[in-house]
Amino acid sequence: MELISNTPTLELIASVIFAIAICHTFMVKKFEHIAHKYPEGSVGENFFHFMGEVEVVFGVWALIFFAIYSGMEGYAIYDDNHHVIGGALGCLESLNYTEPAFVFVIMTMAGTRPVIRMASGMIGAIAKILPFSGKMSFYISALVFGPLLGSFITEPAAMTVTALILLAGFYSGEMSTKFKYATIGLLFVNVSVGGTLTHFAAPPVLMVASKWHWGMAHMATNFGYKAAIAIVICTVGTAMFFKKELAGDFGGLGGDDGKMKPPIWVNAFHLIFLALVVFTAHHMVIFFGIFLFFLGFAIVTQEYQDRLQIKESLLVGFFLGGLVTLGSMQS
Repeated sequence: MELISNTPTLELIASVIFAIAICHTFMVKKFEHIAHKYPEGSVGENFFHFMGEVEVVFGVWALIFFAIYSGMEGYAIYDDNHHVIGGALGCLESLNYTEPAFVFVIMTMAGTRPVIRMASGMIGAIAKILPFSGKMSFYISALVFGPLLGSFITEPAAMTVTALILLAGFYSGEMSTKFKYATIGLLFVNVSVGGTLTHFAAPPVLMVASKWHWGMAHMATNFGYKAAIAIVICTVGTAMFFKKELAGDFGGLGGDDGKMKPPIWVNAFHLIFLALVVFTAHHMVIFFGIFLFFLGFAIVTQEYQDRLQIKESLLVGFFLGGLVTLGSMQS
């Protein structure tokens, strides 16, 4: 029997903590500034650097809320069969953390060298047929094709792939700050709507697709093509606005730092792992098992790999987990 309930006092406390967490996100630069006042490598420097990471904010304040919850309602309340039916532990066990876990896994897998190389190769091939300069063609291709990939490999994966490609190709010292801000804003917008070609990749679509019986054909013909047109218009418009900075030939994405080019079979296995994780996105016990096999494969093929983006992906998952914890109390 479900006995977990949230008292008005707890919900008020959660709302206050949620507001504090939002304020904290606007103060991360202040924490970074404080960190520099401590000796390099000291506990003080590391602590304030940690508090200056945007991704840890909601996770940290969710932990504080959990401690308060435990103090007010108890750590756990058990029934006669020793099943958790209340308390702070009962509250957490009633929540669904599948999406934060999925985002962590898919971002780690999408940020690997073989996936990035495959995506940049496809983007480069498309860029060659566009009637613009080399630099502008690659820019337009990356910001159109990359976000649209979100309809097939999920939006978090498309964001990771496209962001890493743009970082390597355009976020150098010669590009203006205005260009960099415009590009990251355009990327956010394009990825946000780029997952509407299918019914399984974008979280907002997933929430209603099964209830309203939306399939891939319905999504593509009612929403997807409109989103694709919007992405093309926004991207070309932004590229034209910065045409002086995007003039000339594209210099490429840099060297491979001595790493060998991944062979076809390595690329194929990465695609298979991605497809399996996307297919089992709603079943954490399955896709985490697949992820463990992927980690083993990455170790075996490390001569074709860069450092796995585990820390960065885990921070994003931690951020989303904090949102789930605090957000569930905002009723």
